[in-house]
Amino acid sequence: MKLTAFIAIPVTAMLGLAAAGTAQTPAPNGATLFASRCASCHVAPAGAKTRMAPSLARITGRKAGKVAGFNYSPAMKASKLVWTSANLNTFLQRPTAMVPGTRMVISVSDPAQRAAIVDFLGRQ
Repeated sequence: MKLTAFIAIPVTAMLGLAAAGTAQTPAPNGATLFASRCASCHVAPAGAKTRMAPSLARITGRKAGKVAGFNYSPAMKASKLVWTSANLNTFLQRPTAMVPGTRMVISVSDPAQRAAIVDFLGRQ
């Protein structure tokens, strides 16, 4: 019995250390990701002047290819998409797969980063 207790204590301690070493990393910050990955082309604040790509302010619920003053690709104009959170997530994962012929070629492969960006855009 003493041997069992002697082995059980170090094993329990090791399991505790292993659990502590696998702590969750903090969720990505959508605003920071947008600034570093998207803002060189897009703007998000309402009323901000667009750059090379359309404004993403109030994108959730908007029809794709409909921002006045931006020359969308024929593919995006014809897409008939409505930007829901799910559609934004899918589009950001592989834009050219969702809308073949789109001019948007930048993708976000990491699901947590996509979710953070979509969440950020939903609050703009």
